[in-house]
Amino acid sequence: MTMEQKALVKTDDLPIKHAGEIHSGKVRSVYWLTKEDNIRLNKQFGLEGEELALMVISDRISAYECIWQSEGGMKGIPGKGAALNAISRYWFTRFEEEGLAGNHIVHVPHPLVWIVRKARPVMVEAIARQYITGSMWRSYEKGNREICGIELPEGLKKNQKMDELLITPSTKGIITGVADIPEIDDVNITREQIMNNLDTFNFRSADDVAHYEKLLTEGFNLITKELDKVGKVFVDTKFEFGYIGEGDEARLIYIDEIGTPDSSRYWDKSLYEKGDIREESKEYFREMLQNSVPDRDVLVNKDRMEERKALAESFRLKDEQMMEVSRLYTNLAEKITGAPLEISESPKQDILDALAPLGLVL
Repeated sequence: MTMEQKALVKTDDLPIKHAGEIHSGKVRSVYWLTKEDNIRLNKQFGLEGEELALMVISDRISAYECIWQSEGGMKGIPGKGAALNAISRYWFTRFEEEGLAGNHIVHVPHPLVWIVRKARPVMVEAIARQYITGSMWRSYEKGNREICGIELPEGLKKNQKMDELLITPSTKGIITGVADIPEIDDVNITREQIMNNLDTFNFRSADDVAHYEKLLTEGFNLITKELDKVGKVFVDTKFEFGYIGEGDEARLIYIDEIGTPDSSRYWDKSLYEKGDIREESKEYFREMLQNSVPDRDVLVNKDRMEERKALAESFRLKDEQMMEVSRLYTNLAEKITGAPLEISESPKQDILDALAPLGLVL
């Protein structure tokens, strides 16, 4: 089987025992387990009363809110899902080892599958920025000197490292009923807006807002130090948090993915020190896409979303471009984790073979 044929694209059609609907996002599908399997697996994994789900990651590549394919029929990036899972799991483990916070992973039966515990998500995308680049730079270049309620100094240069790590949150999903927050996804918000609407954002207390900021900062600093050792600059990132436990026992944990090239921006350190920028995360794919499509404004202009969707349906990248991204993700995973990346020969069958001993296959 060629590398191209190893990409797992469709993940919501597996014969897995589950309750309710399968939730399929841009790159993952979630199967909530039945009551009987929850009870059995809680006992098997030494848990009590946890609601569990199977999270299956695909190799789909999403950018500008669309899924992209190649002219040769590649509908995903081989190795991408395994790379994201391996990197996330590595950082989750490191965070626990350093005493930061736990996470939602209970068991990893296969490189493309996690069994996770249900968490009550905080409705905030926890974003941290150490360098002024991307959308932040574009706004600054236009004369804006404020982001998420934070005043920016004059005289900053593109891609410059800032003196302080900035926490610039945005909404997770659509927030309703708050007068000064538009009812659309992914809107920049201020710390004051969060503090004034704790229930809306699913925070239990003001202290927990400070706690998520602490966990975000400590996590960012840990990843920064480790990436520096492998020649990468950690530019910015997005973390997500949720609660497990009830009442006074409830605690914040890390959820979703963390520190991956999909949720973060990496640069090559040696080139950056010479004044050159080489993206080594999904931003690399975004740049490739912008340089390949007939009209890049379709990708960045939110007012042209219908045109963008039509473009994603018809436009095809070259196969070699998709494989370039595959090599990037695979190399990153192996450098960060220090271990070879395990890529399934037959992803769907391998997943089912791994789940069968757990009694989760129909």
